[in-house]
Amino acid sequence: MEHAELYQRISDRLGNLAKFPQVKDNESITDLLDNKGITRRDFMKWAGAMTAMLSLPSSFTPLVAKAAELTDRLPVIWLHMAECTGCSESLLRTDAPTIDGLIFDHISLEYHETIMVACGWQAEHNLESAMEKYKGKYILMVEGGIPTGDNGNFLTLGAHGTTGLSLAQKASQDAAAIFAIGACSSFGGIQAAAPNPTNAKALSKVTNKPVINVPGCPPSEKNIVGQVLHFILFGALPSVDPYGRPKWAYGHRIHDLCERRGHFDAGEFVEQFGDENAKKGYCLYKVGCKGPYTFNNCSRERFNQHTSWPIQAGHGCIGCSEPSFWDTMGPFEEPLGDRLYQTIFGEGADKTADKIGVALLSATGVAIAAHAAIGIIKKATSKNEEE
Repeated sequence: MEHAELYQRISDRLGNLAKFPQVKDNESITDLLDNKGITRRDFMKWAGAMTAMLSLPSSFTPLVAKAAELTDRLPVIWLHMAECTGCSESLLRTDAPTIDGLIFDHISLEYHETIMVACGWQAEHNLESAMEKYKGKYILMVEGGIPTGDNGNFLTLGAHGTTGLSLAQKASQDAAAIFAIGACSSFGGIQAAAPNPTNAKALSKVTNKPVINVPGCPPSEKNIVGQVLHFILFGALPSVDPYGRPKWAYGHRIHDLCERRGHFDAGEFVEQFGDENAKKGYCLYKVGCKGPYTFNNCSRERFNQHTSWPIQAGHGCIGCSEPSFWDTMGPFEEPLGDRLYQTIFGEGADKTADKIGVALLSATGVAIAAHAAIGIIKKATSKNEEE
């Protein structure tokens, strides 16, 4: 589709959405940002960054800004299943208000156990009322794996004693869009790790409705907010990879975009934490980095207001956006090498999520280890020649 045609289609959709009554009528997103000291220029810079993140032309920035201003037209129900609340923390717990967080404040968040005042019977009533009032219109976000063992009784919620399994299924049935937030909801997470006593599963395994996975432990706040903006812009779910992850966020490996990739290619590695090579910012592969096997945009989007991310801070990627990472990626401080585990990988520096496959890691691990060894040999040879 030509850019002009797509621009017009999105513009028409936003125009129609703007006619919907505000779910919140007390203030606009512009007022909210102004009250927090965020200028219109800052907002447009953020909209430009989100436009690029969604792989849209820069000319679409005004549309992304408009979509953010219309986020209060779509009610959101956020359910907590078996999890640690880290995904909510990623979005809400920042040292200063971010535009991403403020937009989520502006969204009509009809139910969220962590931040709502209601509890007990009142909370149950609010949830049931929201699902009925906005039937077929609300966005469902689910955080946490779904225990299915003992008919779901491992997760029994609320005054009515509803199981998490039945609640997730009921809420999914009438949602306009469903997003599994975090590794647990996307793939089962630590709850599904061996021996998985509660038989925890991904949200997509317990509903027949399409689910967009937003994995990470936790995912970045931009990946969470980006899903909402994409749905507002297009009124449809994004293109996904074979594991249900949106390609705009999970289309490349950590390894491909890593700031330490040059050191990997040069055979320059941290041998143990705290050594001289660590101080020089060398590649962390030998101390367990799983970047070559992990698809995510952490290196580009980072965390804590784009301040840093694990590899920048000195610890390797643990592969938390991959299925079953607790079982396949550990120990986290040791390289996978030639261990016989099943995992996802991409062959070559430019491999993307479109071309990933499932294979024995032994072949990939050996290839990566060989690449690393050759890099070290070349470096040593070059040094000897210079001497």
